[in-house]
Amino acid sequence: MNSIYFTEEHELFRQSFKDFLHKEVVPHIEKWEKSGTIERFIWGKFGEMGFFGLNYPEVYGGMNLDLFYTVVFLEELQKIKSSGFAAAMWAHAYLAMTHLNAEGSERIKQEYLAPSISGKKIGALCVTEPFGGSDVAGMRTTAAKNGDKYIINGSKTFITNGVYADYYVVAAKTSPELGNKGISMFLVDTNLKGISATKLDKLGWRASDTAEIAFDNVEIPAENLMGEEGKGFPYIMQHFAFERLIMAINAHARAEYAIEYTIEYMSQREAFGSTINKFQALRHTMVEHATEIEHCKLFNYAAVARLDKKEYVVKEATMAKLKSTKVADLAIYDCLQMLGGYGYMEEYPLARLLRDSRLGPIGGGTSEILKEILSKMIIDNQNYKPAVK
Repeated sequence: MNSIYFTEEHELFRQSFKDFLHKEVVPHIEKWEKSGTIERFIWGKFGEMGFFGLNYPEVYGGMNLDLFYTVVFLEELQKIKSSGFAAAMWAHAYLAMTHLNAEGSERIKQEYLAPSISGKKIGALCVTEPFGGSDVAGMRTTAAKNGDKYIINGSKTFITNGVYADYYVVAAKTSPELGNKGISMFLVDTNLKGISATKLDKLGWRASDTAEIAFDNVEIPAENLMGEEGKGFPYIMQHFAFERLIMAINAHARAEYAIEYTIEYMSQREAFGSTINKFQALRHTMVEHATEIEHCKLFNYAAVARLDKKEYVVKEATMAKLKSTKVADLAIYDCLQMLGGYGYMEEYPLARLLRDSRLGPIGGGTSEILKEILSKMIIDNQNYKPAVK
């Protein structure tokens, strides 16, 4: 492991987290993949061990550790044959909870962030909409002020933990006429009247709960506004760099796992009187992918190091996700090929890895959207600055 970024303490944490996953999670993975339901007890176990509080303030039960503990957390979750399970954990810890910590009032932090860190509450971030996709500014969900309440109407889709969640962090337009300057963020309890969540059937990430959510005249207290009214779009943009880095790290980690598994398989599989790891065409293919993955990994680590210093790394994070997710897809595709017919069988991990990996270039901003963001920065010389100080 690269000692520039990882200390002995990081590696001790890696081993303890790996042991935890193999003891508490791995025995249930196949059941959760088949049922599409992750049993709630596992959030409690993660909370008991402090895994949801790695980079959150100690006052709410967190540990206030550097971001490379989060890197370890993300990498090891990609190596237990279920990106769906991994998504359920990191979407709770780093999508919903990031907004609670950044924009939530003290009351919200005490009532929602603290129990989220302990695993007693599960959260989901609700931004994407059926007609909007990556076009966040084009959202149609509204939150109309009515006395001491807001009334929310609209729908969200592709929401990880959308059925499991105890609360949603919801982006809605409080001033629709203002476009992206009229979006605000809200804390919404999932047991309120007028909320319905429908589980979606997906190609991959089978263990995770991904939902379409409808809000029909849902009333919430005005105090559940998070941050300032009309600042929702800048809040979302502010956190996108972290989300994209998370997805980049996930990509390099699952690709690395695929390479390691495939090389081990090749060392045992015999054909034409030799193990197939002796065939030059196959060896060179694996070396090319290993090289690409190592480049991505080191770039991702460098971006995390800058983010950990509170630098604004929107360009680097966008590049990281764009490149890492593409490299992971190509590597896993060829890894499956190395297994021949066995790669196509569900009992081998590559079939699931291939399906799970395909979401990488789609979720958290499609590759096409990321290319346009980078085009504006590189070609049009647009300089993005932190939206919220």
